[in-house]
Amino acid sequence: MKIIEQKVPVSFTYNVHFTEGIFDNGNPLFSDIIQKASPEVARNVLFVIDAGVVDHHPGLPNKIKAYAHAHAGAFKLVPELQIIPGGEAAKNDPEIIEELHEAIHEANLDRHSYVTAIGGGAVLDAVGYAAGTAHRGIRLIRVPTTVLAQNDAGIGVKNGVNAFGKKNFLGIFAPPFAVLNDSAFLQTLDQRDWRSGISEAVKVALLKDAVFFEFLEDQAAVLDGRNEEAMDHLIYRCAELHMEHIATSGDPFEMGSSRPLDFGHWSAHKLEQLTNYHLRHGEAVAIGLALDCIYSTFAGMLSAAACQRILHMLKGAGFRLFIPELTHEVDDPENPESIFHGLEEFREHLGGELTIMLLDEIGKGREVHEVDYGLYRKAIAELQSFEEQGVEA
Repeated sequence: MKIIEQKVPVSFTYNVHFTEGIFDNGNPLFSDIIQKASPEVARNVLFVIDAGVVDHHPGLPNKIKAYAHAHAGAFKLVPELQIIPGGEAAKNDPEIIEELHEAIHEANLDRHSYVTAIGGGAVLDAVGYAAGTAHRGIRLIRVPTTVLAQNDAGIGVKNGVNAFGKKNFLGIFAPPFAVLNDSAFLQTLDQRDWRSGISEAVKVALLKDAVFFEFLEDQAAVLDGRNEEAMDHLIYRCAELHMEHIATSGDPFEMGSSRPLDFGHWSAHKLEQLTNYHLRHGEAVAIGLALDCIYSTFAGMLSAAACQRILHMLKGAGFRLFIPELTHEVDDPENPESIFHGLEEFREHLGGELTIMLLDEIGKGREVHEVDYGLYRKAIAELQSFEEQGVEA
């Protein structure tokens, strides 16, 4: 028997930029990024925009066209801007991906062209999937427009859409060419979308940075009150911690069975599904964090005092921490309507044995490979009590 052994090291470099007024003619950031990569020729750029962003910024399409005209030496605009539904609708409709592939085809984009996605995390996921599967990968520039997208969903290497009733069943790992965070987009967010991104910052702080959690704890009400300075710090530090993890974890494409930064997410993904995605991702994550913190306490890991701090911080930021779907079919984990069915879906999505993150202390997580359903039922009851009566968990 003969074997040819081959190892192919691959490295990726991309930057997350922070700016304001990205398509103001006097802001050279967007054009400079493209021109520096391809100084010899103006590359084609197809823009795909979240319909919700256009609703709040109706002048944006014309602003992009004016910007492209002013910077014609750097890139060439594909005249037909694509506008697609925002939120999970972008990830639930296969026709949207077909339409994006067709737009890429009609524009004759090649692998040195660009697709620029402007929108929330779901739109970035869907457009990234379409761009990454055309010509085996067209350069993607992300312009996240929500808190959650700027500090989490828009800065990583994952792209995907939902299928067969499962979150992100279809997807690829494909790092973006660049991420451009424009704080001006945040000013028009409704309160739910403003708040939703806070939970991802809480998550990463609980796992990696106790000092950052203290900031979030101290500023919870201020953040919910839409203080821009506090939110700017939250986004920057949260993005920094996420990118540091991607670069140093040793498993950026999740080849193993572990996904440490998905603390609180096994139940969050299931709650989104059980509410037909009426629950925002960040809202579901807040509930998932609270549930797993209480479970961690009941399992003898996290102190009761630390658990209380976390629950009160989340409530102080305005999150609802219990919804009725948590109690549906809890005695039948194999029932697809049970929150516990999310554990199997989570294991299946990662492959291998079940691996979920729990909490030892604020700033330090612990991976476990099995759970006690009875203890989780008790945690759900305690979370309901905390939410409805303020009773300590």
